[in-house]
Amino acid sequence: MTLRYSTDIVIFGGGVAGLWLLNRLINDGYHPLLFETGALGGGQTLASQGIIHGGLKYALSGTLTGAANVIAGMPAYWRSCLSGKGDLDLTGVPILCDHYYMWSDGSLRSKLKTFLGSKSLVGRVEAIARSDYPEFFSHESAEGTLYKLPDFVVDTDELLKRLASTVTNNLFALDEGNYQFTKNPANGKCHLLISCKDKLIEIAAEQFVFCAGEGNAKFIEQTGIESAAAQIRPLHMVYLKQVNLPQLFVHCVGDDFSLTPKLTVTSHTDIHGQTVWYLGGDLAEKGVNKDSETQIAAAQHLLAKLFPWIDTSEASWGSFLINRAEANIKNNYRPDDAFIASESNMIFAWPTKLTLTPSMADKVVNTIKEESTTAIDSSDALNTLRELLDKPEAASAYWN
Repeated sequence: MTLRYSTDIVIFGGGVAGLWLLNRLINDGYHPLLFETGALGGGQTLASQGIIHGGLKYALSGTLTGAANVIAGMPAYWRSCLSGKGDLDLTGVPILCDHYYMWSDGSLRSKLKTFLGSKSLVGRVEAIARSDYPEFFSHESAEGTLYKLPDFVVDTDELLKRLASTVTNNLFALDEGNYQFTKNPANGKCHLLISCKDKLIEIAAEQFVFCAGEGNAKFIEQTGIESAAAQIRPLHMVYLKQVNLPQLFVHCVGDDFSLTPKLTVTSHTDIHGQTVWYLGGDLAEKGVNKDSETQIAAAQHLLAKLFPWIDTSEASWGSFLINRAEANIKNNYRPDDAFIASESNMIFAWPTKLTLTPSMADKVVNTIKEESTTAIDSSDALNTLRELLDKPEAASAYWN
């Protein structure tokens, strides 16, 4: 028995990108469905450090690159949503730190790179007098220069819950292997077939939007789209947990010519109330070929070198590999902005990084409207899917 339904928009991917877009489309009067084949936020979302940044790392060469120009307005965009005045109402989502720091060590090259970056973003970066250093950096053995950035950090777990809470009736879990895509031979448009409980459900949508991060590569293969390609850039992230760790949010700028901070630290809280330091930056990028023990040892050595006054002897440590997924453009070049590719009734979208999620949603919504996509009452499809499919569960933070 085949049940056939029509709807306006179907989204694949239940991370922050898909959930943000789902909320935007509902607010615009559409009736989208969202399918997730794993756990909500289980990929890049909860692996993110939660930094909403304004592009300083892309200006460390002393010039304002395309990436820096695009990202510069993102903190203000997010703040408008967090205050309830933006495209989405994110009031109540915790901000873990209201501003971020950049710390350059005592080397001349590191100081110069930081100085050039701050001049490129004049008015957005503030040098801090040593007499005004926060307690963590005021230790007598701390040698370097401290800057305050307009960047801030959101609680990604709470952000995910907030985005999902208002659209729960539109969320559906799919098992791998019980769905496939077909194309209408008359117009070449994609259809979705779902096999569940001895029933076959065919969904014809005005637009299918794929924003499943690393999963987009699989959907590109399954749908046969030719205008999109995916790539990954792996990371080996490290975390440590300790009851008495201070809160720390900082980019540590290295003494080489890399644009990547040698260490990026954000602070979180695990389910037992312990402080978690989550470590990214160059440490994570260069550690992808190391086993966990070697990567953790490298992190321990780096922390001891950067912050010798901090005792982490009682900490518990862990690490994991995660792939950043993005569009493959210009022979593996990293996109400066969120990226979308459109073909027939399919849109493939990557925010590229957390801070650019609103930009991705804008691009998708604009494309949908340019295609004159009409809102279609999907209540019959929703009712059937609610009977046959479960709701996707939310993922947990990696350190939990």
